[in-house]
Amino acid sequence: MHPAASLVGVVPENSIRFLGHDTHEHDVPHLVHIVIGTAELVVDGVPMRMRARENLWLAPHVPHSVRLSDDGVALGPFLSPETVPPERVRRLGIVPALTDLMTTILVAGPVTPEQVRPFREALDDVLRGIDDRYFPLVLPAHAVARAIAREALSPLTLGELAAARHTSVRHVQRLFQEETGLPFTRWRTRARLNVAIGRLKGGSSLAAAARASGYATRGGLVKAIGRETGLSAERLSDDPLAALAEARPAA
Repeated sequence: MHPAASLVGVVPENSIRFLGHDTHEHDVPHLVHIVIGTAELVVDGVPMRMRARENLWLAPHVPHSVRLSDDGVALGPFLSPETVPPERVRRLGIVPALTDLMTTILVAGPVTPEQVRPFREALDDVLRGIDDRYFPLVLPAHAVARAIAREALSPLTLGELAAARHTSVRHVQRLFQEETGLPFTRWRTRARLNVAIGRLKGGSSLAAAARASGYATRGGLVKAIGRETGLSAERLSDDPLAALAEARPAA
């Protein structure tokens, strides 16, 4: 038996733990964290699979269901009303700071509002820090450009993204330049770096942040941050968050 599985029995039945449930939704933002095992979810009608220590951040009123493996355990804490993800469904992957918090919650088993409050505030703080965009970005207003912006983290090329929406690369490039002030390539780079920096704030290593944001290697991420900030690879490798704080661009 996984060590965490033995803790489940000491968590009160009316706590924020759950062992899987049918489709439903909540009036407030919601986090799904897989403690151990795996989970099969359907979120907003889209199937997805989550592994141990991965997180899913949901906006209010997003329908979702969860089915856990036989040894699976998940936590589903509610968040404060203002802790809303930037999109309806935001997959966070593994965030060490959230793993630490969830382990503490599982052991503590908070039940009363007074007991739950400090844990909820701590979750709010971690999630807001992750979502604090390092590079300010304007989302394009045009429907095609906005749809492509939402897929900026995918491995598809701009040509493939444009073709899927029956438009041309030139048209997309013009829309991004006119509506965001940035060429698509640079807008996409900054969107990826925002994800990477958010992961670093959540306790991830440079290598893990690179994987989460679409970079093949730690070095590739460091070079990309350096190009956008002017920071040296040496400074970023030594203490990336301190270096980024010093070089943070104006909003």
